Order: sequence, then structure tokens, then C-alpha cells
Amino acid sequence: MSDPTSGPPDGVPPPGSVPPPPPPPGPWASDDLPRHPTAGRTPVGVPQPPSIRAAVQLMYVGAVLSLLGLLTVPFQTDAVRDAIEDSDSSLTAGEVDDAVNIAVGSIVLVGLVGVALWVWMAVKNGQGRSWARVVATVLGGLNILSTLSGLLQGGTTPLSLALNLASLALAGAILWLLYRPESTRFYELCSR
Repeated sequence: MSDPTSGPPDGVPPPGSVPPPPPPPGPWASDDLPRHPTAGRTPVGVPQPPSIRAAVQLMYVGAVLSLLGLLTVPFQTDAVRDAIEDSDSSLTAGEVDDAVNIAVGSIVLVGLVGVALWVWMAVKNGQGRSWARVVATVLGGLNILSTLSGLLQGGTTPLSLALNLASLALAGAILWLLYRPESTRFYELCSR
């Protein structure tokens, strides 16, 4: 006969207790993950795989590089002025000044849009939005073509050249990470 004060044998829950729930399935093993009601299409409990985390971090690095590129704009006004004067020698000094101001303002505006696009793509790809991977692919491809075109034209400062080469490497690495098998699975799980 067993001793009533010793309790139930190991592994047997005491009478009247509720057994603990089973552990949740792994994020890549289940196709029926619960969804958070306010999280749109992102399933609750689907962590980012390392490739997505790395791609998102590199997108934020891209935003910082774009900001750094904007800081070089004041140092390029002489090059912009020379290019404008070379393209049309009939311009007066005031017209050249106006054209330089418009060109520099346009460069800054495009640069700020670029920063916003980097951040937007980081957020949306981090959430597993499939459309964001497509948009990031298009933007990355355009970035690569634009950078290569700028490098072939020459006339860039050493700092601008370094930023362009970093941007080129960054775009290639991000695209590679976004299309890793675990990234593709992440997008699939988040789009259900």
C-alpha cells in the first residue's frame, strides 16, 4: 500500500489539476498559425528567419548611406555648376545660379525619397509582405543599374564613389537574402 502523504508518482498530475497545454508548433512546421486580429496578414508567432533579419538590417544601412550621400551634396555644387555651364554657355550668371539651386534641390528631394523608400521596404519586408519583396527587387535592380551607370560616366568624388560602391554591394546582398529558401518560406507563411 502506498503512503498517502507522499503524493502521486512522478509524471502523474495531482488529482483535480489541469495538464499544461502542448508546446506551440515551430514557426516553419505549421501551416495553420493563428493570426493577430490587428496585424493584417502577418501571422502571430512567425519570427523572421536570419536572412530576413539581415536583409532588413541592411536596408536600414542603405537608408543611412543615402543620408550620408545627402551630406555630400554641398561639396558637389561646383561640379553641378560646371556641368550646367558646359551644357549651355549662353546662360547668364543668375540663370546658372538658379539652375544650380534647382539641381541641388532636386538631388536633395530625390535623396530624401530614397531614404524613405529604404525604411519603408525594411518595415514591409520585415512584416513578410510578398509585394514588398517584389518592390524591393525592382528598386534594388534600378539601384544597381543607376549605380553602374553613374560609375561608367565618371566624374564622381572619392566619397561619392565609395558610397556608390557600398550601395551596389548592399543592393546585391539584400536581394540575395530576400530570395533565400527560408525567406521564401517566411513570405509564404505571412501571406496566408
